Amino acid sequence: MQRICFLLKVRTEKIDEYRRRHAQVWPEMLDALRQTGWHNYSLFLRPDGLLVGYLETADFERARAAMQEHPVNARWQAEMAPFFEALEQGAADAAMVPLTEVFHLE
Repeated sequence: MQRICFLLKVRTEKIDEYRRRHAQVWPEMLDALRQTGWHNYSLFLRPDGLLVGYLETADFERARAAMQEHPVNARWQAEMAPFFEALEQGAADAAMVPLTEVFHLE
């Protein structure tokens, strides 16, 4: 099982609405995540908008590709896109930035 951690940046003026949307994630989106191999998935949000995501999956690239193909994902991403900004100055977009694991204690 792969453990994946990633970063995104939520626009500070949209943080409250982002929290509200994630308190009521569409049931079909939750089902799609489960069906495509996203497990133990959490999002953590810092007051300045830094978003840390964590999930476990058998194959991250396969799970990610399967979500790209799922019809509900296109709708969800279209609604969520305005919430994000580029994580780094000068970055072209607000892409998910996976982190490299350097330590793990079981």
